[in-house]
Amino acid sequence: MKKWIYTVLPIGVAIGLLFSCGEGEKQVFDGQVTISGQIQNHPDGELVLSQYDNDRINVVDTLTVEENGEFSYELELESPNFYELDLFGMKTVRLALYEEDVQVNYDFETDELQLSGSSDSQLVVAIDSLTSVYQEAGNELNSTFYEAMADKDQEKIKQIQEQAMDLELNHAENIKAVISDSDGSFAALAGMGMLNPRTDFNYLDSLITDLGERYPDMKLITSWKQELDELRALSIGQPAPEISLPNPEGEIVNLSDLQGKYVLVDFWAGWCKPCRDENPNVVRLYNKYKEDGFEVFGVSLDRTREMWLRAIEEDGLEWTQVSDLKYFNSEAAATYQINAIPATYMIDPEGNILAKDLRGRSLERKLEELFN
Repeated sequence: MKKWIYTVLPIGVAIGLLFSCGEGEKQVFDGQVTISGQIQNHPDGELVLSQYDNDRINVVDTLTVEENGEFSYELELESPNFYELDLFGMKTVRLALYEEDVQVNYDFETDELQLSGSSDSQLVVAIDSLTSVYQEAGNELNSTFYEAMADKDQEKIKQIQEQAMDLELNHAENIKAVISDSDGSFAALAGMGMLNPRTDFNYLDSLITDLGERYPDMKLITSWKQELDELRALSIGQPAPEISLPNPEGEIVNLSDLQGKYVLVDFWAGWCKPCRDENPNVVRLYNKYKEDGFEVFGVSLDRTREMWLRAIEEDGLEWTQVSDLKYFNSEAAATYQINAIPATYMIDPEGNILAKDLRGRSLERKLEELFN
């Protein structure tokens, strides 16, 4: 998904709590807002207002700044939308404009931003603040990760990967908390960009449905609906698509043969180092919970039979393994929309998707939840 609100790389709160004012109500827009404020201790240059249009950003106008740093601009709008105010090419302020005027005050000397008026814009600022903290922590983890890679410290690498997963999870929960207080603001779309559609599909789907009722003409909402529709068949709670592929002996094995148990569908490959690094963890958990009804269904995206079988033996993988040896052109990879590995789906005893992308500590926590 390529939306301006995506500012991080890789994305359940009760959805009924999102909008305390009740059922979604279509909003009627009256057409004009005022952008004003004061920029103190500013350099030479100009203010540039731009509008976001899904993947594009279009310049709207250049704003005149008085000698005392004050500015004011009347903006005509066809619908609520996201904007960006560039301050002399050195500072960017994101705005969500709809009905309410906004005041932007910024001091280049103290780097202090004060934004008042538009509650939608204040929500975007809150989301951007959370994301800034998240990115800073992510950058620190990246630095330590590369150091651990250089030192070939596998234990440290594993710890950092687990910390990164926890960081992403905590950030998502923080974003959801902000959205919960948004009272149906379209600016919640900026927070949606911080969430993982694979793991938070139901949350995003319910949110975009509610926002669509309130703001039926927003292009960004239409785009979100289209992309979520593509993911719907693989959302949590949906029946897991069948996988029928040959095992190492050449016999066709079906995923549905394991129905009645909790099954981790594990997309991996012998050539994939992160997959191989995760295998000892899966082996440990498989041995711990297999008597309780836990199974693993390994789907290899290897190219050669030799590499596939060697990896199975070296890593001691005792569970069901299948592969058509077609790399990412595998029929199963296409069905499950796999474009990177390792990737996992947890299937419940009824054959429905229970969770996605579980590995490391997240897999262990889920199994503890299911069996303890």
